[in-house]
Amino acid sequence: MPATAARLPGNRLHLQHGPIDLILGADGPGREAAFAAATRRFAPLLDELVAELPLLRQPPGATRPSGPVARRMDAAVRPHSGRHFITPMAAVAGAVADEVLAAMVAAGDLSRAYVNDGGDIALHLESGQVYRAGMAGLDTEALGAVDIRADSGIRGIATSGRGGRSLSLGIADSVTALAATAAAADAAATLIANAVNLTDHPAITRRPARALDPDSDLGDRPVTVAVGTLSAAEIATALDRGLAEAAAMQAAGLIAGAALFLNRASRVLAPTPETEALAHA
Repeated sequence: MPATAARLPGNRLHLQHGPIDLILGADGPGREAAFAAATRRFAPLLDELVAELPLLRQPPGATRPSGPVARRMDAAVRPHSGRHFITPMAAVAGAVADEVLAAMVAAGDLSRAYVNDGGDIALHLESGQVYRAGMAGLDTEALGAVDIRADSGIRGIATSGRGGRSLSLGIADSVTALAATAAAADAAATLIANAVNLTDHPAITRRPARALDPDSDLGDRPVTVAVGTLSAAEIATALDRGLAEAAAMQAAGLIAGAALFLNRASRVLAPTPETEALAHA
């Protein structure tokens, strides 16, 4: 099936092709030109990615992908590959959002724009503009929101965890990461969610990734399929492990901040002036 485009209420655009499902919004006199450019750029994206799937399902190596979205994916995961198993697929949703947003910004006079790829969001914010993003765990009581200011340098928001679209090695309900790009946030959220974990716990059920998805880039690595009752101390331990991973990324300039959720409990790593400045770099 070819890519489809449809207008939504509130001056939004819906783009869909296979597993890629985007919601776009834009403010400014260039909105229509931006939407037209996004539609043109979106049409071949899935085919471009499929052409390089074997490479994108492997950890970064000497051979780099050639497609523009694939290159964004590769660049987002390489800073993590020395410490973790990660493939460019960990950044696919964010990289698609970044690429489509870039086409919009190049074509139109926009004060604010976003591309939301299933919760992984790429942002364009001119001076004085703000974007409010909601955050939640599997439990609807664990809600929060963050206002992204234009001067923060944050242009990417991504969420990962066992409640998301992808498989997770950890037990986090969800992790939301803030970074300079959506691809960078996507890769970071994946790894922080993996780090929210407890080893060999009887209440946690895991299965090989390949048993759930034969094409998974995780191969036979055990992914979480169910989490039973955990004590408050165990929840705190798991969250603190994820928070330590997020703090290491923040110190390295890879993210600006993060929020972690598990069983109605949470941890927040707030952006600082220093990390917001790093996002500009």
